[in-house]
Amino acid sequence: MTLWLSAITMRKRFEMIGGKVSSIEKAAPAKRRGYWVDLMLQSEKETIAVQLGPAWYIDKQTPRIEANDTIMVTGSRVMMDGRPAIVPADITRGNELLELRDDNGIPVWPPHH
Repeated sequence: MTLWLSAITMRKRFEMIGGKVSSIEKAAPAKRRGYWVDLMLQSEKETIAVQLGPAWYIDKQTPRIEANDTIMVTGSRVMMDGRPAIVPADITRGNELLELRDDNGIPVWPPHH
């Protein structure tokens, strides 16, 4: 699945969701090399997957998001493998900001590692 979204799609589905990180996992998506970092976010209404990006990039970023952190995710709600998920543009933890996509929905990490 393509993990970037057009600016129109980002604006159309843009939302903010806050909650507590219940878990963080590294998964090997089909048709992609390496591992990707996903977290499960427990909000007041639901538990939803948030797909951060490739582990080789996410592991080097600050703030480092950990289980039990309280965060605010700004991004787009999508369906992945038949389940709702959030593709984040950015994540805020306290006063710290982790930017993952630009204003056009393009990932900030280099396309090839």
